[in-house]
Formats: sequence, C-alpha cells, structure tokens
Amino acid sequence: MYDPSHLRTFLAVAQTLSFTQAARRLGLRQSTVSQHVRRLEEAAGRQLFSRDTHSVELTEDGEAMLGFARRILEVQEQAAAFFTGTRLRGRLRFGASEDFVLTRLPEILESFRYDHPEVDLELTVELSGTLHEQLAAGKLDLVLAKRRAEDPLGELVWHDGLVWIGAERLRLDPDRPVPLIVYPPPGITRALALEALERQGRDWRIVCTSGSLNGLIAAARAGLGVMAHSRGLIPPGLFRVPERAGLPELDKVDFVLIHGNRRSPAQTTADALAAAILTSGTQLRRP
Repeated sequence: MYDPSHLRTFLAVAQTLSFTQAARRLGLRQSTVSQHVRRLEEAAGRQLFSRDTHSVELTEDGEAMLGFARRILEVQEQAAAFFTGTRLRGRLRFGASEDFVLTRLPEILESFRYDHPEVDLELTVELSGTLHEQLAAGKLDLVLAKRRAEDPLGELVWHDGLVWIGAERLRLDPDRPVPLIVYPPPGITRALALEALERQGRDWRIVCTSGSLNGLIAAARAGLGVMAHSRGLIPPGLFRVPERAGLPELDKVDFVLIHGNRRSPAQTTADALAAAILTSGTQLRRP
C-alpha cells in the first residue's frame, strides 16, 4: 500500500521540516520530494503536512504516520538482510553528543545491535566540539552531534533552535550578571550562549561548568542559573525562560551525522547505523 521510497522521503521531510533540505539529503529534486509526499498522502487519504511558503509542519495524521513509516521500513530492511544473507560485522566507533543522553538513542542503538549482532559497536559520549576533533583525528567512524547552522559539514538530521532554560521558579535580576550553567570548551552551545550575551552587552558569570548533561541539569533544577539548550531536547523538570527576562535570542543549530574516513573498513557499518538514525531521527526529539 505504501511505497518505501515515498516513506523514506516522508521521514526526511518530517525530520528537516523542509522540502529543500529533504531533497538535498536524498539526492532528489525538490519536485520529486513533493511528488512522493503527495502520492503518500493520496495513498493514506489524509494530509500529512500543513505547509505554506514559510513553514512545514506535521499534521496529527502525519505524526501518526511517523511510527508506521519507521516500522514498515525497519521490517523491510530486516527482511532484505535475511533473504540476501548479508551480515554486517566488524568494529564501529560511534560518537554521540551529550545532548542525546536522555533521549531514545539507546533504543535505536539496541535495535541496531539486535539487527547486526556481529558488529562490535563502541560508543563515545562527549561534547559536540570534542567529537568533531576526535573524528578529524581518525579516532571515530561516525558522529551524531551539533554544528552551527551555517556550517556545511555533515548530513542533516534536523534543524533546531537554542533556547534559555532553567528551573520553573527561577527569577533573574536585570541589574545583576546572568548566572550561566555551561559545558566547558569546546562546547558549541557554550560558545553560542556567550556570543549572544556579548552581542547584547549583557554581563554574565559562570555558576556551574560540567561536561555531563546530568550535571548541568542538576544545577539548573537547583535554581543556580540558566543554560542554553536545544529547544527539541529540553530535559524534564526544566522550562524555557520567559521573554520578559530580557535574555538575548540564541542562534540555531543543526544536529548532523558526520562520517569519518570513507575508505575505512567501518564504512559499510557506519552507513547502516547512519541510515537507522536517519530513519528514526524524529524519535530523538521531545514533543
């Protein structure tokens, strides 16, 4: 009933919320992406996206289709691997940024390990900036991390904006420096937060530094200060700081997959894990 190529295109648009970005990811023309989505909507008999010249958003039926599309493609890939007799094996060094500690990434990795039991998966969790450095040094084969929105490096998983978050009862004194909870250098979020405050001319002071997302969350929940964080990954128990606090607007970021040396023995397994993450990418974001 549903063409797998149409489902893959649908997932790419759902993750990027952009027909243009989906076309780039899939190596298709934008008109082809639009055609795939239209045909899937015709097959389902429902509108999956609400779109105008400025934005693309999933409808309620589109949200429902996400789960179906992921499961259909997953089963199709399992069947293809079974009947072709192809089995991935070898060592795969995968790096994921701290942003994904509290997401459903472990479930995606568990599913990948179940489908490819002969792959020796080594996971490194670090700051995005550190992961970029380790990838460039040849210490990792595939990385899932943040990048600045203007950076062309990597394959887009989704766009996101940074927002200020903190404890629900936190109140900022406009006459005192902004209390900041930050990652250490070379954290991308840290750099963007400090740049935004400098542009505004707002004084700040660092009240907590931690390389662990759980450490930052504990400090924020205790009301020590505010932290810049991905809008789509706000941890439970923390809230967006209201606009009346007067904090500057933060830049956008991209979450991307970046491959290491394409000629390495791990290329095939890295491609398979990247495909699994791209297929399930919307599961990583919080509503």
